[in-house]
Amino acid sequence: MTSFITKLTRMWLTRSAKPFTFTNEYDDILPYSECDGLGLYVHIPFCKSLCAFCPYCKTVYSKEQCDRYIDALLKEIALVGGQSGEKKKCTSLYFGGGTPALAADRIGEIIAALRQHFDITEGVGLELHPDNVTPETLRTLKAAGVTKISIGVQSFLSKFQKVLGRKPIDTDAMKQALNEIKFETVSMDFIFALPGQTLDDLQSDIDRAFDIGANHVAIYPFIDFTFTPGKVKPLGKRDKRELLDSITAYCFDKGLKRDSIWTFSSESGAKYSSMTRDNFLGFGCSATTLLKKQFKVNTFSVEEYIRRVENGKIPTSLTIRFTPRQRMIYYLFWTLYSTRLDPKDFNAFFGVPLQKMYGLEFRLARLLGFLTLENGIYKMTLKGAFYYHHFENYYTLAYIDKMWGIMREQAFPERIEL
Repeated sequence: MTSFITKLTRMWLTRSAKPFTFTNEYDDILPYSECDGLGLYVHIPFCKSLCAFCPYCKTVYSKEQCDRYIDALLKEIALVGGQSGEKKKCTSLYFGGGTPALAADRIGEIIAALRQHFDITEGVGLELHPDNVTPETLRTLKAAGVTKISIGVQSFLSKFQKVLGRKPIDTDAMKQALNEIKFETVSMDFIFALPGQTLDDLQSDIDRAFDIGANHVAIYPFIDFTFTPGKVKPLGKRDKRELLDSITAYCFDKGLKRDSIWTFSSESGAKYSSMTRDNFLGFGCSATTLLKKQFKVNTFSVEEYIRRVENGKIPTSLTIRFTPRQRMIYYLFWTLYSTRLDPKDFNAFFGVPLQKMYGLEFRLARLLGFLTLENGIYKMTLKGAFYYHHFENYYTLAYIDKMWGIMREQAFPERIEL
């Protein structure tokens, strides 16, 4: 049923029966010089232990392998960054994982390598496990140039920590460390739609986050990926919608600003998102690159990544060459993640009016109460946010789950159709 719904939606929105086809095509040159609004992402796949619920590309930390990986990462940066011939202006740089803070002593080296080729204008973000939130680690990261941090709390409540296989968090120590070393954004991630989770549970987590030192929270839905070993089952659709609407209303009542479908901030300058970029370059295993006409995914294998880069090749595993409509759908999906869409931006990016390409769909979305049009800007309603989440769940299970499941087993698959 999930794949059927996504297939019909894809055919309708792309006006074609052609699937999203990823192949093992390889490019020596990435045409990012022509891209405006370019973001940067670096993936560090190492963790002290592996959480059963986490779907991302990760492996158990070893210092020896981590150092070899970062040596290869620096070579990949040189391979790609050296193609432009001049510094390319970029919006931001984000480190994800895995647990990038395990390599805190080398983050400055990576940032310096990127700054040789890219002018980063909106800061540097990095993800941390709660265990990493110590004065020593935070001081090292700030000295390296990190300006934003995101802490993967998931829940402060012991009942959900047990469900997720996480240990208790020393909130007093975390608060002290965050008070001692300041960052422009301190985001904390939480999971909602866990079995038995209530509004009181989420309110407690959010209130504690801001008390400890967060100025931004991300509340992500739990998704049951087929390839993860965890056995946790999410809430049903009706309970999930009620919980999402209630926690959104609670955040608004607290005076928080909604920055995207899942994120809320207490300060206007506090933002943390690597996804809402028109184009981006990804470095490291499993990292993705989005350009004007193509999307690329690096190999998920740490050892194959190292081997490929040491041979002087970009570690691309799969590539899709977008049709114009496919690229438009990708653009709309992730732009609407921010809950806002300016048709002028669409026109500037594609050279064609949004009304001409998707006027019917946007009129229908307004009639159904998913969007409003205010001063020429489309804004997502609470109803729209829920159904965006609902569709993203279908998209994740039909597309990402399939692709990541294959790429975890095959370093360089020949072809994947979605």
